Amino acid sequence: QVQLVESGGGLVQAGGSLRLSCAASGRTFRRYDMGWFRQAPGKEREFVAAVTASGANTYYVDSVKGRFTISRDNSPNTVYLQMNSLKPEDTAVYYCAAGAYYCSDYECYSRAGPWNYWGQGTQVTVSS
Repeated sequence: QVQLVESGGGLVQAGGSLRLSCAASGRTFRRYDMGWFRQAPGKEREFVAAVTASGANTYYVDSVKGRFTISRDNSPNTVYLQMNSLKPEDTAVYYCAAGAYYCSDYECYSRAGPWNYWGQGTQVTVSS
């Protein structure tokens, strides 16, 4: 069992930056692929970014490429999402996810189904 706790959300003006953190419990963190999703009011949960267990590969939705960076630190068990040049359309609850054991490409990582564990979410609000 893995528990995920997100932090770092808040209110920021357009063009600003935030860094989200996701702390994971358990000794097997380094085995998990990690990801970030987001959900805006009235919309479906959307994939944002993923990083493989080794950290060698990362995946991003097109709308955040060049602005967001996902990274991980296996000691402590934390994954980060650095968000720069934020836009009002980035406003959402951001969720951390772990697992996706059998994924090996963007199409798989971008679906919510393959992810095994989820955090409770952290609110990000970008004002115009």
